[in-house]
Formats: sequence, structure tokens, C-alpha cells
Amino acid sequence: MALYRQYCDGMFVVAQRYLKDKHAAEDAMQEAFVKAFCKLDQFKGDVTFGAWLKRIVINKCLDTIKSRKLETESIDDSVFEIVQDDDNWNVSDEATVTEIISAIDELPTNYRFVVQLFLLEGYDHQEISQVLCISENTSRTNLHRGKSILKKNLKHLQYGTGS
Repeated sequence: MALYRQYCDGMFVVAQRYLKDKHAAEDAMQEAFVKAFCKLDQFKGDVTFGAWLKRIVINKCLDTIKSRKLETESIDDSVFEIVQDDDNWNVSDEATVTEIISAIDELPTNYRFVVQLFLLEGYDHQEISQVLCISENTSRTNLHRGKSILKKNLKHLQYGTGS
């Protein structure tokens, strides 16, 4: 119970980032805790317990989304341009975390999940490709396109024209 109390609030916030429905987020979080406790012997300590649990929560949320059979935009790998990671990507200092998360929430689904996993959770393209069952090129392309949309949507903050 001590582990649950220590991590439940944070894991609920993570679940809600993926599942906008409060009840679905609670369910996914609870199922992730059950899975973590059942597989506690598999925790090797190479990362913190919180990081290990967070990965289980995110995977559970993504499984929930997949089970809902969300339609995502199909992209043919043959039309991908190779997109280099843009390490020099910044948003205006005036942008708050809430505004950035809100802008991420407005992205098309296939871009939103890649952007969330990369920018908010710190996953790399190999991990994203495994979790979302997409190629690494798809991950890079969706991240690039998602960032472009975010920059455009957050541009008003840089020039002080926000509401």
C-alpha cells in the first residue's frame, strides 16, 4: 500500500494524458498497478521503480487505446522523407506547461502519441516504434510533423498575440 500511495497520483496524471476520460484513466492505472505488483519479481532495479511503473502505465493506456480501435491515419513507409531529429526545437518562454500540454492534446492522434512519448516521457524512436507498433521512420516523421504543428499553434505566444 505504501508504494501505491506514493505513486498513484503521479501515475493517474500520466494515464490521463493518454486517456482523456477520468474513469478510463483510473481503470488503466489500477490495472497497471496490479500488473506491476504481480510482476514485481521482474523489477531489476536498473531504473527507478517509478520509471518502471510509469512504463507499465503508459503501455496499459496504449493497449486501452488500441483496444478501442481508434482509427489513425495510415502512412505508407515508401513516401517517408528521412527526418532528422530537431534537437534545436524550442517554444517561447511565455508558453506555460499547461498551454504546451493543451496544444499537444489538440494534435492529430498519430502525431500526439509520438510527441507525448518523445517530449513528455523521454522515449527514443526505437522505444516509440516498439510501443506503438510503427517503424522508427514513422516515429521520426510523426514527431517532426507534430512539432511543426505545435510551433505553429504556439507561435502566438512568442509575439504576445495570445488571448
